[in-house]
Amino acid sequence: MNADELRQVIFAELKQLDQLVQDRSAKTYRSLHRPAVEFQLKKGQEWLRRKFSHYAQYFANGEDIDPDRISPVLIEVSETWHGDLFRIARYTWSLPYTRGYGRRLRYLIVDSSNNKLIGILGLQSPPLDFPARDKLFKYPSGRKIELVNQTMDIYTLGSVPPYSRLLGGKLVALAATSDEIREAYSRKYKDRVTILKHQQLPSNIVALTTTSAFGRSSIYNRLKYHEEGVAESIGYTVGYGSFHIANIYPYICEYLREQGYDLRGGYGVGPRIVWQRSTTAFRLLGLPRDLLRHGIQREAFLFPLISNLNEYMTGEAKEPLFYNRPFASLANWWKSRWLLPRADRVDGWHQWNAEEIGRTIFLENSIND
Repeated sequence: MNADELRQVIFAELKQLDQLVQDRSAKTYRSLHRPAVEFQLKKGQEWLRRKFSHYAQYFANGEDIDPDRISPVLIEVSETWHGDLFRIARYTWSLPYTRGYGRRLRYLIVDSSNNKLIGILGLQSPPLDFPARDKLFKYPSGRKIELVNQTMDIYTLGSVPPYSRLLGGKLVALAATSDEIREAYSRKYKDRVTILKHQQLPSNIVALTTTSAFGRSSIYNRLKYHEEGVAESIGYTVGYGSFHIANIYPYICEYLREQGYDLRGGYGVGPRIVWQRSTTAFRLLGLPRDLLRHGIQREAFLFPLISNLNEYMTGEAKEPLFYNRPFASLANWWKSRWLLPRADRVDGWHQWNAEEIGRTIFLENSIND
């Protein structure tokens, strides 16, 4: 495909985006993400067809669940089967699959009453620059990297059905702030030295950040643990990205190869590789970078894990004052505050058939992973 043909394809794709983005419903947001989701599903089809039959048993039917007996367990991904189940569950999302980057922690939350998966949680290194977060703190001179790297970004958080219909997403969000996750991070990254700056950073996590999947979040808003606020809305993203050009991304890569660019991965490529390659191609084509503005703003959230976060991030406090949030206590709070009232009030979850998971992740046509 030559430059003129690629320009025409890009403009045709963006014209479709303009027509869709006027409607701000969650249904429309999902339809905008669908091409990118299908692109990732096609890449993973061979792997999914090999693995899914081994893990189908972990996805519940509605009849497998007795709300009174639900007993959540937090499991850090440390074995191969943990990682496989995590990956399969992530492929059921309405957002494109992502592996995360940098320092990572991944978790399964399993219902020990029936050994079924409730949800998954993935944490990764934070973005160094995140305007919604950075406007909150006046970092001491020369310490921004040190302080920001005592936070993590939630890149995957959610529940699988039928637990999702019982507000399982709120349980996963609460779990992100648990003592067990803070302590696991400290054990895993104690005495680690950064590759780029050769710095030994503190092995604390003092806060988490994330953005909603589709506009305003129903999971994070009004999320509390007893009287403590858990998630604080801190604004919206500006609406830039590359998911909306997933359909034409293969053509962009083909064009860059023809221009002599090496598209192999490796250290230093970074997590935003699709963005980087797309902006490079747009520059070569003489197209403005603003074409990567899709206009979909996501709500940004901050999860403080210490009671003196502002003082700590501005250098006024030397020691973080951590909240006391054992996972078992968070799970009990979720069960009484959200699960049991929801189970009594809402119908439909009883009829859920786990075979729907397979229908979600399998496509007729696939390419190699």
